[in-house]
Amino acid sequence: MTTPKDPQLAVLPTAEENGTRPVVQILQPSGWPVPKGYANGIAAEGRIVVTGGVIGWDAEERLADGFVAQVHQTLSNIAAILTEAGARPEHLVRLTWYVVDMDEYLANLKDLGKAYRAIFGAHYPAMALVQVVRLVEKAARVEIEATAVIPH
Repeated sequence: MTTPKDPQLAVLPTAEENGTRPVVQILQPSGWPVPKGYANGIAAEGRIVVTGGVIGWDAEERLADGFVAQVHQTLSNIAAILTEAGARPEHLVRLTWYVVDMDEYLANLKDLGKAYRAIFGAHYPAMALVQVVRLVEKAARVEIEATAVIPH
């Protein structure tokens, strides 16, 4: 771990591309508690991959049944988009979650963590979580936007 002098910020190394250079650097300000399940910030260089708002439906546009199932399908859909670009989960630098019920999200943290790790492993990018009144697809419970950076 390296710690620049100003500002007080720890840069934690992560997975390496071709064994030479970090794919992303997790930014952890000195003295801040280490977040669980997300990163405060990430620095990366390379080709940017951005998804639109992705929801939990399959190729036939059938939504998964239930909140956790929709999250699992949404994350699987994001993984498929990343694969199309040649990106892997460790290239993720940001996820923005839009949920229609914050209490539903909070009540399912353990199962959401399992679903997340099943798709993306233990790589946690910067994340934001926003409650919205509704999503375009009325039956959708979650929509997630993703940003990844593929190293040069």
